[in-house]
Amino acid sequence: MKPTARSAYQEVAALIRSRIEDGTYPRGSRLPTEEQWADEFGYTRVTINAALRVLANEGLVIRARKRGTFVRPIDPIVRRSGARHLKQARELGGAHGAFDAELAERGYTYRPADTDIRRDRPPALVAELLDVPADEASTVVRDRRMSIIYAHNQPAVPYQIATTWIPLDIAGDTAIEQQDPGVGGISSRLEELGFEQVRFPERIRTRPPTSAEAHFLEISEEQLVDEILHRGVTAEGRVVKVTIFVIPTHLVIHEIE
Repeated sequence: MKPTARSAYQEVAALIRSRIEDGTYPRGSRLPTEEQWADEFGYTRVTINAALRVLANEGLVIRARKRGTFVRPIDPIVRRSGARHLKQARELGGAHGAFDAELAERGYTYRPADTDIRRDRPPALVAELLDVPADEASTVVRDRRMSIIYAHNQPAVPYQIATTWIPLDIAGDTAIEQQDPGVGGISSRLEELGFEQVRFPERIRTRPPTSAEAHFLEISEEQLVDEILHRGVTAEGRVVKVTIFVIPTHLVIHEIE
């Protein structure tokens, strides 16, 4: 039976997907053109284009205008829930926080871009969690856009948007307001200030990205992101840090401990 238009593009997507998974097309490699695949598979370019759109939405390939289509250059990062924020993990090898330590395990580094540190009013939910006023600049905010550098002379891969709020009465005029808070990141500075975090509850929801998120993360608005609401809680039960992470769903694996 001749494949329908729908099954045709799904068949092509499955063929390309299998070649990526078996290493025929390695990570970061440029894929054949639509014309080449049309000749090989015997389908029209319209069908090939639809198949590539499916794979792009899955995050397996990246379509760069005027440059071609490439296999996603990095595998998803395993994110170990609360364990990544423990002192021994976030300071491993002199790392400057949990994300830095995770990447070092893979031989990667990261490039923070457009980091904005300011004193500002928190959103209502954050204000409630931190037990601070929502109608005044009661928090220090660290707003970061972070990209992974996975190989020399290769473009960085935009990975996450991370916005952190800490009560101003804790973080004001401390290293937390510096661009680089040092080894262990802001959690280690909080511990030095007498606010050691012992629990790190997180809430995860999957949603479409906003236009601004899609632009930085270099994904389409048809793709999905994981929004992670993270809290750092002291032994006394005080929430001293709230972070909202936004990560493309195809670039993260959650390991809940």
